[in-house]
Amino acid sequence: MSLARLISRGQSGLTAFEVTVEVHLAGGLPAFAITGLPTAAVRESRDRVRAALHTSGLPVPPSRITAHLGPADVPKDGGRFDLAIALGVVKANEGKEWKTDDIEFIGELALGGELRPVTGALPAVLAARAANRRVILPAGNVAEAALVEDAEAYCASHLNEVLDHLEGNASLPRIAPRKPPRTRLGAADISDVRGHAAAKRALTIAAAGGHNMLMVGPPGSGKSMLAERLRGLIPPLDWEDALCVASIASVAGERSALADGIDPPFRAPHHTTSAQALVGGGARPRPGEVSLAHRGVLFLDELPEFSRVALEALREPMESGVVRISRVREQIAFPARFQLIAAMNPCPCGYLGDGTDRCRCSLTRLQQYQGRVSGPLLDRFDLHIEVPQVSFGELASSSEGSESAELGKRIAAARERQLARDGCLNSQLDDSAVWRAVPLERDGLDLLKQAVRQWQLSARGTVRVLKCARTIADLEDCEKPEVAHLAEALQMRCLDRSR
Repeated sequence: MSLARLISRGQSGLTAFEVTVEVHLAGGLPAFAITGLPTAAVRESRDRVRAALHTSGLPVPPSRITAHLGPADVPKDGGRFDLAIALGVVKANEGKEWKTDDIEFIGELALGGELRPVTGALPAVLAARAANRRVILPAGNVAEAALVEDAEAYCASHLNEVLDHLEGNASLPRIAPRKPPRTRLGAADISDVRGHAAAKRALTIAAAGGHNMLMVGPPGSGKSMLAERLRGLIPPLDWEDALCVASIASVAGERSALADGIDPPFRAPHHTTSAQALVGGGARPRPGEVSLAHRGVLFLDELPEFSRVALEALREPMESGVVRISRVREQIAFPARFQLIAAMNPCPCGYLGDGTDRCRCSLTRLQQYQGRVSGPLLDRFDLHIEVPQVSFGELASSSEGSESAELGKRIAAARERQLARDGCLNSQLDDSAVWRAVPLERDGLDLLKQAVRQWQLSARGTVRVLKCARTIADLEDCEKPEVAHLAEALQMRCLDRSR
């Protein structure tokens, strides 16, 4: 027969859509054409397939070869269709009667016929399982495929191994499912941070409620150390969230940490990161840092040094938890429910208010520096705290035991209360749910009213204060927030007070 059909998977965001690979051989001058909106990487597949067939000892038919990737109106990208195209050429040329209707083929071919791993293998295996099909993958994607339980996935290292499997001469090894243990990956302990009792308290509140936090302090005061230790306070991910995080990493071409454990991700991009790298995008949209930090922490050190465009692009995903990227032919949504932790110096030189006379910044320079972070972005931080320099006595003091382990138990218990009461963390409550979750008495309302009037809090800022008060009450196992909880939440708004 001169026509062969096989099934593969394309990639569009986190969606692995089905692609029918049709290969037709016709008379005429030898040629190799690929249709179906292929990108340059897909068009180059004809040269990879031809070389792989030749070096694997398989004949390349001297015919007009047409490989069509359907559906025709959806763009195709990457080398993931190489294996299906090569098998289609062999099947059409030699008239093979392989039973391939329930098998999906995914893999890039090297010129020697070896199979190379592809990006987005995990979503493809999940989609194949949903379609009740088997899937054959490169050996380099075994770790991702093993995360999918009940999937019938097989791995191969060379094109000839797949051919032997289809011919019945040898069977490919089936990938055994492997669910990683619910263990920590050795995150740094918060006891490493000397002093900073107030900052540790704020970090505990942020971890318990998933609140965004901004730290302001001179260089070397411990802001980065505090942020890095937040990961050790957050409970491990549940399995559904862990698979979503691993799928995002797979699409981005990064190795997922799920091979070792299911800790939440921690991303700390450099301040030269572009807006597209931060929130996602590109000619072929890819997930950005906010999506790679989904269900985890995004740490932005030296916040005012990031470009204004990049910082303003954070505002929508901070509220919605989703990044939507629109192109002419497709619209893609990446999940981005991250916790933003940021750090900045109080002034350009960093020494304003440190108790010395080292700061020489003029008022104009100070205003320009602080103005790099807009008011709307600052309003989206639930907590902003000062992190001063620690004294030598505190720095030289020794600490024993693990603070993170004890705090982690309290944080996990507080999160369980939130999920049982509202189905989400306090930071994700909508405005109407906040007022129901925080029923203030007369004294509490008077205190909040005074703070709103004196500090000129916006409606968003007021709601975020209430969310933090609710989290503080959950940490104390209180049924409803008290005035003391509200006062502590207001105390952790240093930028509002300074205004």
